[in-house]
Amino acid sequence: MTSLVAAQSLDWHEALAFAEGLADAARPIAMAHFRGTFDTAIKADGSPVTIADRGIEQALRARIAARYPEHGVYGEEFGAEIKAQTWVVDPIDGTKAFVTGMPLFGTLIALVENDRSIIGVIDMPALGERWVGTPDGASLNGKPARVSRCTTLAEARLYTTSPDSFSPEGLAAYEKLSRTVALRRFGGDCYAYGLLASGHCDVVVEESLQPYDYMALVAVVEAAGGVMTDWAGQPLGLASKGQVVAAASADLHKAALAFLTAA
Repeated sequence: MTSLVAAQSLDWHEALAFAEGLADAARPIAMAHFRGTFDTAIKADGSPVTIADRGIEQALRARIAARYPEHGVYGEEFGAEIKAQTWVVDPIDGTKAFVTGMPLFGTLIALVENDRSIIGVIDMPALGERWVGTPDGASLNGKPARVSRCTTLAEARLYTTSPDSFSPEGLAAYEKLSRTVALRRFGGDCYAYGLLASGHCDVVVEESLQPYDYMALVAVVEAAGGVMTDWAGQPLGLASKGQVVAAASADLHKAALAFLTAA
């Protein structure tokens, strides 16, 4: 990784149009392979990777290099070059869903400026849904998205992708938290955060995530009025450890943190 250097801020409206163009380019590549026949490889960390993951990231990197050659790119499949303005890309978030034919996979795109997400896109190719987070707010397919503003765990609807993704200590904390909520659901990957941004669930808790898993989500959730940090309550950046909690309100976030940080 290269070090951060100062850079002039972009016009985020221009950058948003470009980010949505990236998502538009990714969709047909994903759908050309979804529920088709393709090989799946297993990476060193045990996660799967497909021709769609690699093809999308290569296509997006080429577009970014052509339009913004001075920017960095941090992608899941081909490494990271961090600059003051960096595009953070997860070509297929939810590859396990993708390879098993489940449509709850997405492409994640974030513009990160000096370690803060300015723009985030959650694009769901198989569902035709797209959440966007900007300094002006969040939207789903062009219509405003807003969190539920739920404030108590007793009323909250909790999501996590899989209990398999937690450490033993993290799973114990999650289980304590989940026993206090109104209901809990599993699955969804990035889709759960879109649902939170639109007010359909209230808390998402995860562990073992990477920056390309969460930087786009931060922009969407926060633009929709939610709160998203690590388990210590600190802002999520490119060096965060991968413990993530997103909530529909500050009060709900504080209540969830109390369980996640308890000894």
